Parts: sequence; structure tokens; C-alpha cells
Amino acid sequence: MLSALSGTDRYRTGWWLFTLALGGAFAFVVFSFVGTFVFGVFLYYGLRPLQRRLQRHVPAEAAATIALLVVALPMLVLVGSLAVVGIGELLAVLDGAPIRETINSYVDLSAVSEPLDGAEQLGAEGASIQSVAAASLGVLAFLTDVLLHLFIAVTVAFYLLRDDERIRAWFEGNVAGQGTTGHAYATAVDRDLGTIYFGNVLLVGVVAAITLAFYHAFNLLAPTALTIPFPTALALLTGVASMVPIVVGKLVYVPLTAYLGTVAFRTDPSLLAFPIALFVACLVFADLVPMGLLLPRIAGRKTHVGLVLFAYILGPILFGWYGLFLGPLLLVLGIQTVRINLTELLHGRPLTPRVTAAGSIGSDPAVATSDGTPADHEDGGVAATDHEETDVETADGSTDADDSPGTDDE
Repeated sequence: MLSALSGTDRYRTGWWLFTLALGGAFAFVVFSFVGTFVFGVFLYYGLRPLQRRLQRHVPAEAAATIALLVVALPMLVLVGSLAVVGIGELLAVLDGAPIRETINSYVDLSAVSEPLDGAEQLGAEGASIQSVAAASLGVLAFLTDVLLHLFIAVTVAFYLLRDDERIRAWFEGNVAGQGTTGHAYATAVDRDLGTIYFGNVLLVGVVAAITLAFYHAFNLLAPTALTIPFPTALALLTGVASMVPIVVGKLVYVPLTAYLGTVAFRTDPSLLAFPIALFVACLVFADLVPMGLLLPRIAGRKTHVGLVLFAYILGPILFGWYGLFLGPLLLVLGIQTVRINLTELLHGRPLTPRVTAAGSIGSDPAVATSDGTPADHEDGGVAATDHEETDVETADGSTDADDSPGTDDE
């Protein structure tokens, strides 16, 4: 077959084969670290509003560095440390309990329990040199693996935050320019992801604030014997746990109220009213209301509420912990394919940058005006969360405040 091609065609065919092979290799690398890369994308969209505001006062690189080092990294380290310690204590309490299997479907508990057991062996008296060495290697391997994945995710987020305008310009100049179907698809996906992922961050903040008030109020009202230890840290951990569907904040407030109930029962059974009241308050205002009402609306203003909820539930079940971020990503890609491409593909029509189906369940793409600049009055995408506001000139010379996302020229 190659012999029938001209020299130029063979040359181009060779380059295409090389490019496809290289793309396959890159795809394999991304697939091997898919959870880490998806988490990096989540950090990008979660921090982009803050970075955009910082960028008004400092250069893009400094804004990205501040957003990651001052806000994201300390939060991740604190939450990670609390999570490891909390899981260790939780494993001892839930040994053999049915809920352990539920938690294990989201997080591989053995990956945490084994290093914790090794850490305990390091401080055990009479331990042999061989057991200490083996435990040390296990703990070191665990820490190295965690730090490696964290470094990759933070690095991905940093370069996306710093270079998103360059990526957008390259995409428009070399892949899909304004007014094309590819550009419309990319901008619509970008808007939906910005809304959904930033909604996650908002949810964590809301739940953490609610439980912070509850925990400190409990300490003020309850007897000294029922004081909640480290209420601020536990409130932050409850907020982060709210990102896990079904289980949500129960990872924190159920063991906490169970502990307080046990203390109250042993001290004075009449004090059981305090932990019961705390449990009911957390269940209603930090669990049912945020997950049933707040999350679907914050994280899916234009995306169908039920679809967003299923993405959060089924994603972790199918893919593990990173399904919490990958599930919404796949949902957005599928919805925008249906809205922009599917009808034309099914009926053999020319592809256009316009939304032709399911117009009410996703963010609209940026559409170029007659002079080539994007005229966009999108209310439900990233702009709805008041992210990156820039002045965009429309065909009549007026200006619109709009976004400037990574692959978006809105």
C-alpha cells in the first residue's frame, strides 16, 4: 500500500504513524496516573477564580504560586495529615463493621492501614532490627508515593494556572479557531467544569463553616466532660469529607458523636441529649441539605441536577477516590457532545458551533461575532460564579464582562 503513495504522501504517512505512536505513549502515561492528573485539573478549576483576582495585582506566575503555596498546599497537607490519623483511629473502631466495606469502595484502606501499622512497629519496644527496617521501608514507600502524586497534581495545576492563556491561544491558532465546532465544544466544557469543580470547593467551605459553628457551639453549651477535641480541625475535615457521596460528613461526625455519646453514657446518661442534638444538627444541616440541595445546584447551575448527582455517586464507585473528579468530567464531556455534535452526526448534517439539542442542561459555548471576537452572554457557566472577568468587545463596539479560561476565549 505504501508503494502506491507518492514520496510526499509516504513522508506524511510516516510522520502520522510516529505522531500516533507518540500520542499513544502519552495516553499511557496519563492513564497510569489518571487520578493524579484529574486531581490536578480539579485544583486548577478550584483555584482559578482566586488566581484570576490575584492576577489583577501580580503577574500570572506569582498569582499561581500564591494560590497553590499559600492556599491549596497547606490545606492539602493539613487535611491529609488529619485524614491519615483519622483513618487509623477509624479502622480500629470499625474493624469488622459493614460500613468499612462501604468506605473501602472509595478509599483503599489497606494502603493506609499497612503504613500505619508499620509506624506503630517503629515505636514498639523489643522490636527486632529486621522488623524495624521493614516497617521503615514501608512507611518511607508510602510517604514517597503520596508526595510524588501530590507533587504531580500541584505541578499540573500550577502550569495550567500560569499558562492557560498560552494554551488557549495555541488551541485557537493550531487546533480549533473561533467559530469552529471544536472551539465551541472546548469553551462549553471549560465553563461546565469551572462551575462544577468550583462548586465542590464552595461546598467544602460551606460545610466546614457550618460544622465549625456547630462544634464550637457544642463546646460552649455542653459540660466540660463532653468537650470536642480540636473542633476547628475536625470541622475542616468534615468539609472535605462532604465531597464523598453517600458517606459525606458521616466519616467525621458519626464517629465523633458516637465517641461523645459513649462518654456521656458513662458519665451521666442524662447528658446523651447533647451528642444526639449534635448528630441531628450535623445530619440535617451538614449532610442532607448540602448533598441534596446545595451541591447539585452549586455544582450544576446549567447542568441537569440529577445527572450531576449521579456523576458524584457513580464516579467513586466505578473508579475509586478519583472518580469524585473524573465522574463529573466524563458527564460534562458527554453532555456537550450531545448538545453540539450528536444530532448532526446522526443525521449527516454539517457540524456547527451552535447548540442543537438539550439546550437547557449545559453551559453554552462562546460564539464569535461578525468581527471574529466572541460575543457571549452566558449566565450559567464559569461566569456565573464570578470567576475571570475581562472586557470583551462585541460587534457593536460595546463591552461585555466575561471569562478567560484555559481553552476559552469568552
